[in-house]
Amino acid sequence: MAASLTRLLLDSRRALLTMLGLQAVIWSVQVVNWLDDYGLSWDFGLRSERIDDLPEMFTMPFLHFSWDHVAANSMPLFVLGFLAAYRGMRKFLLASLVIAVSGGLLVWLLESPNHVTAGASGMVYGYLGYVVLRGVLDRNVLDAVVGVVVAAVYSTILIGVLPVAQGVSWLGHLGGLIGGLAAAVLLRNRPASKSAPAAPTSNGPHADLLRQLDDLGL
Repeated sequence: MAASLTRLLLDSRRALLTMLGLQAVIWSVQVVNWLDDYGLSWDFGLRSERIDDLPEMFTMPFLHFSWDHVAANSMPLFVLGFLAAYRGMRKFLLASLVIAVSGGLLVWLLESPNHVTAGASGMVYGYLGYVVLRGVLDRNVLDAVVGVVVAAVYSTILIGVLPVAQGVSWLGHLGGLIGGLAAAVLLRNRPASKSAPAAPTSNGPHADLLRQLDDLGL
């Protein structure tokens, strides 16, 4: 129990530092972008149907079109990103990759060719879906409680996955949400097979590593 708690605290610290660093990068990019009259957003935002623009699915979450835009995304990105990451950075990074690709592909496939999409809101919706469904799938009381609270607090933003607001990338929101749900399924904790041998309890050279992986649900 003590080892699990220590591991959780260490992972939570890494998650906090990661999200603080991400916020610093996004706001630093915003300053440069603003000074450049948002040229970075136009140059490195995602345009649909252009093969050479596909890599921009990984740059568009760092770019915004106004101070209000970046401010609106920052707090939910920080909170939901932290909750997605506090169980371990490996799963968080994999989930982030799935979310970025899912949101980017949906925008690239279905958005108007003349439209440039940028902003971190797709990642926000992805982390929302990931945290809520992870709480349902994983056999962990803390994750379940976190999922319920997040669903209650952020449920109202789900209107953003519908094409009801002009100038809002609902496709990016929907794609991010789909990616987050998919990541929760792909990265869920799987119960050990009944036929699998019991975990070693010896003090062999790999015992500590196996216990750490077990604490992480891996």
